[in-house]
Amino acid sequence: MPRRVEDIQINDGPTLDTLVRRMGAGGGFSAKAISDGVDILARILADEEMTVFLSFPADVVATGLRGVLATLVREGYVDAVVTTCGTLDHDLARSFRPYYHGEWNLDDADLHRRHLYRLGNLVIPEANYGTIIERKMRPILAGLYRKGTRALSTRALSRAIGDSLPAGATSSILRAAADRNVPVFVPGITDGAVGSQVWLFWQDHKDLYLDLLRDEQDLSDLVYGARRSGAILLGGGISKHHTIWWNQFRDGLDAALYLTTAVEWDGSLSGARTREAISWGKVKPNARHATIDGDVTALFPLMVGAAFERLRR
Repeated sequence: MPRRVEDIQINDGPTLDTLVRRMGAGGGFSAKAISDGVDILARILADEEMTVFLSFPADVVATGLRGVLATLVREGYVDAVVTTCGTLDHDLARSFRPYYHGEWNLDDADLHRRHLYRLGNLVIPEANYGTIIERKMRPILAGLYRKGTRALSTRALSRAIGDSLPAGATSSILRAAADRNVPVFVPGITDGAVGSQVWLFWQDHKDLYLDLLRDEQDLSDLVYGARRSGAILLGGGISKHHTIWWNQFRDGLDAALYLTTAVEWDGSLSGARTREAISWGKVKPNARHATIDGDVTALFPLMVGAAFERLRR
Protein backbone atom coordinates (compact mmCIF):
# COMPACT_ATOMS: atom_id res chain seq x y z
CA MET A 1 0.00 0.00 0.00
CA PRO A 2 1.29 3.54 -0.72
CA ARG A 3 2.05 5.76 2.26
CA ARG A 4 -0.66 8.18 3.28
CA VAL A 5 0.04 11.90 3.27
CA GLU A 6 0.01 13.10 6.88
CA ASP A 7 -0.77 16.68 7.90
CA ILE A 8 2.15 18.44 9.57
CA GLN A 9 1.45 19.36 13.19
CA ILE A 10 3.37 22.29 14.68
CA ASN A 11 1.27 23.33 17.70
CA ASP A 12 3.46 21.32 20.10
CA GLY A 13 6.61 23.30 19.27
CA PRO A 14 8.49 20.39 17.66
CA THR A 15 12.28 20.14 17.63
CA LEU A 16 14.05 20.55 14.30
CA ASP A 17 14.42 16.81 13.88
CA THR A 18 10.77 16.15 14.72
CA LEU A 19 9.66 18.87 12.33
CA VAL A 20 11.81 17.47 9.52
CA ARG A 21 10.41 13.96 10.09
CA ARG A 22 6.88 15.37 9.94
CA MET A 23 7.77 17.18 6.72
CA GLY A 24 8.73 13.79 5.29
CA ALA A 25 5.44 12.27 6.42
CA GLY A 26 3.65 15.23 4.85
CA GLY A 27 4.94 14.00 1.53
CA GLY A 28 4.74 17.37 -0.17
CA PHE A 29 7.17 18.52 -2.83
CA SER A 30 10.40 20.01 -1.40
CA ALA A 31 9.44 19.19 2.19
CA LYS A 32 9.85 15.48 1.53
CA ALA A 33 13.15 16.09 -0.26
CA ILE A 34 14.48 17.99 2.77
CA SER A 35 13.43 15.17 5.09
CA ASP A 36 15.11 12.57 2.87
CA GLY A 37 18.18 14.80 2.69
CA VAL A 38 18.46 14.96 6.48
CA ASP A 39 18.34 11.15 6.58
CA ILE A 40 21.30 10.99 4.20
CA LEU A 41 23.15 13.81 5.98
CA ALA A 42 22.78 12.12 9.37
CA ARG A 43 24.04 8.82 7.93
CA ILE A 44 27.07 10.55 6.40
CA LEU A 45 27.93 12.38 9.63
CA ALA A 46 27.43 9.25 11.77
CA ASP A 47 29.67 6.99 9.65
CA GLU A 48 33.07 7.13 11.33
CA GLU A 49 34.62 4.99 8.58
CA MET A 50 33.46 7.30 5.80
CA THR A 51 35.80 9.90 4.31
CA VAL A 52 33.58 12.98 4.07
CA PHE A 53 34.13 15.71 1.49
CA LEU A 54 32.48 19.11 1.97
CA SER A 55 32.32 21.34 -1.10
CA PHE A 56 30.85 24.81 -1.48
CA PRO A 57 31.39 28.07 -3.42
CA ALA A 58 32.66 31.24 -1.81
CA ASP A 59 29.54 33.37 -1.77
CA VAL A 60 27.95 31.48 1.13
CA VAL A 61 31.03 32.21 3.28
CA ALA A 62 30.03 35.88 3.17
CA THR A 63 26.82 34.91 4.98
CA GLY A 64 26.06 33.45 8.38
CA LEU A 65 26.28 29.95 6.88
CA ARG A 66 30.03 30.29 7.45
CA GLY A 67 29.44 29.43 11.11
CA VAL A 68 27.59 26.21 10.22
CA LEU A 69 30.39 25.10 7.88
CA ALA A 70 33.04 25.91 10.49
CA THR A 71 31.12 23.89 13.09
CA LEU A 72 31.01 20.83 10.84
CA VAL A 73 34.77 21.06 10.40
CA ARG A 74 35.56 21.86 14.04
CA GLU A 75 33.43 19.02 15.42
CA GLY A 76 35.23 16.46 13.27
CA TYR A 77 32.53 15.62 10.74
CA VAL A 78 34.57 16.62 7.68
CA ASP A 79 37.75 15.04 6.29
CA ALA A 80 38.38 17.40 3.38
CA VAL A 81 37.07 20.73 2.08
CA VAL A 82 36.98 21.60 -1.62
CA THR A 83 36.10 25.21 -2.37
CA THR A 84 36.91 28.32 -4.37
CA CYS A 85 39.43 31.11 -3.80
CA GLY A 86 36.76 33.50 -2.56
CA THR A 87 36.30 31.28 0.49
CA LEU A 88 39.85 32.13 1.54
CA ASP A 89 39.09 35.79 0.81
CA HIS A 90 35.86 36.01 2.82
CA ASP A 91 37.00 33.80 5.67
CA LEU A 92 40.20 35.80 6.13
CA ALA A 93 38.48 39.18 5.78
CA ARG A 94 35.59 38.35 8.14
CA SER A 95 38.02 37.16 10.79
CA PHE A 96 39.07 40.81 11.18
CA ARG A 97 36.36 43.01 9.64
CA PRO A 98 32.54 42.85 9.50
CA TYR A 99 30.24 42.51 6.52
CA TYR A 100 26.83 44.20 6.59
CA HIS A 101 23.19 43.64 5.68
CA GLY A 102 22.03 45.39 2.52
CA GLU A 103 19.26 45.03 -0.05
CA TRP A 104 19.00 43.46 -3.49
CA ASN A 105 17.87 46.70 -5.13
CA LEU A 106 20.47 49.19 -3.88
CA ASP A 107 21.91 51.74 -6.32
CA ASP A 108 25.08 49.98 -7.47
CA ALA A 109 26.55 53.08 -9.10
CA ASP A 110 26.15 54.91 -5.80
CA LEU A 111 27.75 51.98 -3.93
CA HIS A 112 30.69 52.11 -6.33
CA ARG A 113 31.23 55.82 -5.66
CA ARG A 114 31.21 55.10 -1.93
CA HIS A 115 33.68 52.21 -2.22
CA LEU A 116 31.11 49.62 -1.19
CA TYR A 117 30.72 46.21 -2.78
CA ARG A 118 27.34 44.48 -3.06
CA LEU A 119 27.18 40.69 -2.83
CA GLY A 120 23.50 39.86 -3.32
CA ASN A 121 21.80 41.56 -0.40
CA LEU A 122 25.03 42.03 1.57
CA VAL A 123 27.27 45.09 1.55
CA ILE A 124 31.05 44.91 2.03
CA PRO A 125 33.18 48.04 2.48
CA GLU A 126 36.23 47.98 0.22
CA ALA A 127 38.52 48.35 3.25
CA ASN A 128 36.92 45.26 4.82
CA TYR A 129 37.75 43.09 1.84
CA GLY A 130 40.62 43.86 -0.54
CA THR A 131 42.53 46.14 1.81
CA ILE A 132 42.53 43.78 4.79
CA ILE A 133 43.34 40.75 2.61
CA GLU A 134 46.34 42.53 1.12
CA ARG A 135 47.52 43.61 4.56
CA LYS A 136 47.28 40.09 6.01
CA MET A 137 48.48 38.04 3.04
CA ARG A 138 51.79 39.77 2.47
CA PRO A 139 53.36 38.71 5.82
CA ILE A 140 51.91 35.18 5.48
CA LEU A 141 53.57 34.72 2.10
CA ALA A 142 56.79 36.38 3.25
CA GLY A 143 56.93 34.06 6.26
CA LEU A 144 56.48 30.96 4.11
CA TYR A 145 59.19 32.16 1.75
CA ARG A 146 61.66 32.84 4.58
CA LYS A 147 61.14 29.28 5.81
CA GLY A 148 62.19 27.96 2.41
CA THR A 149 58.83 27.35 0.77
CA ARG A 150 59.13 27.52 -3.00
CA ALA A 151 56.40 25.06 -4.07
CA LEU A 152 53.11 26.08 -2.50
CA SER A 153 50.04 23.86 -2.74
CA THR A 154 46.61 25.33 -2.03
CA ARG A 155 46.34 22.92 0.89
CA ALA A 156 49.51 24.41 2.41
CA LEU A 157 48.39 27.96 1.63
CA SER A 158 44.99 27.40 3.27
CA ARG A 159 46.70 25.90 6.31
CA ALA A 160 49.06 28.88 6.60
CA ILE A 161 46.15 31.31 6.52
CA GLY A 162 44.24 29.27 9.10
CA ASP A 163 47.26 29.13 11.42
CA SER A 164 47.63 32.91 11.17
CA LEU A 165 44.08 33.61 12.35
CA PRO A 166 43.32 34.31 16.02
CA ALA A 167 42.61 31.22 18.11
CA GLY A 168 39.32 32.84 19.09
CA ALA A 169 38.10 32.98 15.48
CA THR A 170 35.65 30.15 16.16
CA SER A 171 33.49 30.95 13.12
CA SER A 172 36.46 30.70 10.76
CA ILE A 173 36.47 27.69 8.46
CA LEU A 174 40.21 27.95 7.88
CA ARG A 175 41.00 28.25 11.60
CA ALA A 176 38.83 25.20 12.32
CA ALA A 177 40.48 23.27 9.49
CA ALA A 178 43.95 24.14 10.76
CA ASP A 179 43.05 23.12 14.32
CA ARG A 180 41.58 19.79 13.14
CA ASN A 181 44.23 19.18 10.45
CA VAL A 182 41.53 19.06 7.76
CA PRO A 183 42.91 19.80 4.28
CA VAL A 184 41.32 22.61 2.27
CA PHE A 185 41.75 22.36 -1.50
CA VAL A 186 41.19 25.29 -3.89
CA PRO A 187 41.49 24.10 -7.51
CA GLY A 188 40.70 27.60 -8.86
CA ILE A 189 43.16 29.42 -6.60
CA THR A 190 43.96 32.34 -8.93
CA ASP A 191 40.29 33.36 -9.20
CA GLY A 192 40.15 35.64 -6.15
CA ALA A 193 41.91 38.18 -3.96
CA VAL A 194 44.16 35.69 -2.17
CA GLY A 195 45.25 34.26 -5.52
CA SER A 196 45.99 37.76 -6.77
CA GLN A 197 48.12 38.40 -3.70
CA VAL A 198 50.15 35.27 -4.47
CA TRP A 199 50.63 36.57 -8.02
CA LEU A 200 51.75 39.98 -6.73
CA PHE A 201 54.21 38.33 -4.33
CA TRP A 202 55.54 36.24 -7.22
CA GLN A 203 56.54 39.42 -9.08
CA ASP A 204 59.48 39.76 -6.68
CA HIS A 205 59.93 36.04 -5.90
CA LYS A 206 59.95 34.29 -9.26
CA ASP A 207 61.20 31.01 -7.78
CA LEU A 208 57.92 30.57 -5.87
CA TYR A 209 55.20 28.63 -7.67
CA LEU A 210 51.79 27.16 -6.97
CA ASP A 211 51.99 23.36 -6.87
CA LEU A 212 48.48 22.30 -7.89
CA LEU A 213 49.66 18.79 -8.70
CA ARG A 214 50.61 18.34 -5.03
CA ASP A 215 46.95 19.02 -4.22
CA GLU A 216 45.88 16.42 -6.76
CA GLN A 217 48.19 13.84 -5.22
CA ASP A 218 46.80 14.56 -1.76
CA LEU A 219 43.25 14.21 -3.10
CA SER A 220 44.23 10.95 -4.78
CA ASP A 221 45.60 9.62 -1.50
CA LEU A 222 42.37 10.56 0.29
CA VAL A 223 40.16 8.95 -2.32
CA TYR A 224 42.10 5.72 -2.71
CA GLY A 225 42.55 5.43 1.05
CA ALA A 226 38.84 5.77 1.76
CA ARG A 227 36.94 2.71 2.94
CA ARG A 228 33.76 4.57 2.02
CA SER A 229 33.40 8.11 0.69
CA GLY A 230 30.59 10.60 1.04
CA ALA A 231 30.09 14.15 -0.14
CA ILE A 232 28.06 17.11 1.05
CA LEU A 233 27.84 19.28 -2.05
CA LEU A 234 26.55 22.81 -1.56
CA GLY A 235 26.13 24.68 -4.82
CA GLY A 236 27.90 23.76 -8.02
CA GLY A 237 30.84 24.88 -10.09
CA ILE A 238 34.44 23.78 -9.74
CA SER A 239 34.09 22.81 -6.06
CA LYS A 240 31.36 20.29 -6.76
CA HIS A 241 32.98 18.92 -9.88
CA HIS A 242 36.45 18.51 -8.38
CA THR A 243 34.93 16.50 -5.54
CA ILE A 244 32.93 14.11 -7.69
CA TRP A 245 35.65 13.97 -10.36
CA TRP A 246 38.18 12.49 -7.97
CA ASN A 247 35.68 10.08 -6.48
CA GLN A 248 35.03 8.48 -9.86
CA PHE A 249 38.47 6.88 -9.57
CA ARG A 250 37.20 4.73 -6.72
CA ASP A 251 34.04 3.84 -8.66
CA GLY A 252 32.03 6.69 -7.17
CA LEU A 253 30.72 8.11 -3.93
CA ASP A 254 28.93 5.84 -1.48
CA ALA A 255 26.69 8.72 -0.36
CA ALA A 256 25.98 12.15 -1.80
CA LEU A 257 23.82 15.08 -0.71
CA TYR A 258 23.50 17.99 -3.14
CA LEU A 259 21.78 21.34 -2.59
CA THR A 260 21.43 23.67 -5.56
CA THR A 261 19.41 26.50 -7.06
CA ALA A 262 20.64 25.68 -10.59
CA VAL A 263 18.37 24.18 -13.24
CA GLU A 264 18.95 20.88 -14.98
CA TRP A 265 17.71 21.69 -18.47
CA ASP A 266 20.74 23.78 -19.53
CA GLY A 267 23.12 20.82 -19.15
CA SER A 268 25.31 22.59 -16.62
CA LEU A 269 27.32 20.76 -13.99
CA SER A 270 25.74 22.97 -11.33
CA GLY A 271 22.27 21.90 -12.44
CA ALA A 272 23.14 18.22 -12.86
CA ARG A 273 21.39 16.02 -10.31
CA THR A 274 23.19 13.32 -8.39
CA ARG A 275 21.46 10.71 -10.53
CA GLU A 276 23.31 12.06 -13.59
CA ALA A 277 26.62 11.55 -11.79
CA ILE A 278 25.83 7.82 -11.60
CA SER A 279 26.17 7.58 -15.39
CA TRP A 280 29.71 9.00 -15.11
CA GLY A 281 30.73 6.67 -12.29
CA LYS A 282 31.02 9.61 -9.90
CA VAL A 283 28.23 8.31 -7.64
CA LYS A 284 27.71 4.57 -7.16
CA PRO A 285 24.45 3.11 -8.51
CA ASN A 286 23.59 1.78 -5.04
CA ALA A 287 24.61 4.97 -3.20
CA ARG A 288 22.26 6.88 -0.93
CA HIS A 289 21.91 10.18 -2.73
CA ALA A 290 19.58 13.15 -3.06
CA THR A 291 19.41 16.50 -4.83
CA ILE A 292 17.47 19.25 -3.07
CA ASP A 293 16.38 22.40 -4.88
CA GLY A 294 16.70 25.49 -2.73
CA ASP A 295 18.86 28.17 -1.19
CA VAL A 296 21.68 26.63 0.84
CA THR A 297 21.69 29.54 3.31
CA ALA A 298 18.06 28.82 4.20
CA LEU A 299 17.94 25.02 4.06
CA PHE A 300 21.33 23.78 5.24
CA PRO A 301 21.26 25.24 8.80
CA LEU A 302 17.86 23.59 9.31
CA MET A 303 19.15 20.28 7.98
CA VAL A 304 22.36 20.30 10.00
CA GLY A 305 20.46 21.26 13.15
CA ALA A 306 18.05 18.36 12.64
CA ALA A 307 20.88 15.93 11.89
CA PHE A 308 22.81 17.03 15.00
CA GLU A 309 19.72 16.47 17.17
CA ARG A 310 19.37 12.98 15.72
CA LEU A 311 23.04 12.10 16.21
CA ARG A 312 23.26 13.46 19.76
CA ARG A 313 20.14 11.59 20.78
